[in-house]
Amino acid sequence: MTVDPASFRARPPLPSCPRCGALARPNILMFGDGGWDPERSHAQSLRFARFLETTAAGLCVIECGAGTAIPTVRYTSERAAARREGTLVRINQREPEVPPGHVGLAMGALAALTRIEAILAS
Repeated sequence: MTVDPASFRARPPLPSCPRCGALARPNILMFGDGGWDPERSHAQSLRFARFLETTAAGLCVIECGAGTAIPTVRYTSERAAARREGTLVRINQREPEVPPGHVGLAMGALAALTRIEAILAS
């Protein structure tokens, strides 16, 4: 799938369900969304809470593309890094701002992750 860099919207062809051929969608709650099934998300939330409780200090949270319009992911990343005395690495082309002591990268996720991987490998 390709993304229009100006609008950040997916360009056709969009993904389809392998069973019925209808437009595939992520299992996330969207505004006015009557078709969302919370079961998987609830189970994942419980696993994430257990992970944070059992993870040692020094956690590095890498967040890709979360904006400020609906800041739920940004808040979650900031809280997770703070709870585990870790570092937040926020990758966002338009809104890379981070709390003091953390890292904001104003670039695309693939480019940032590729550079991080190269630095870690050297």
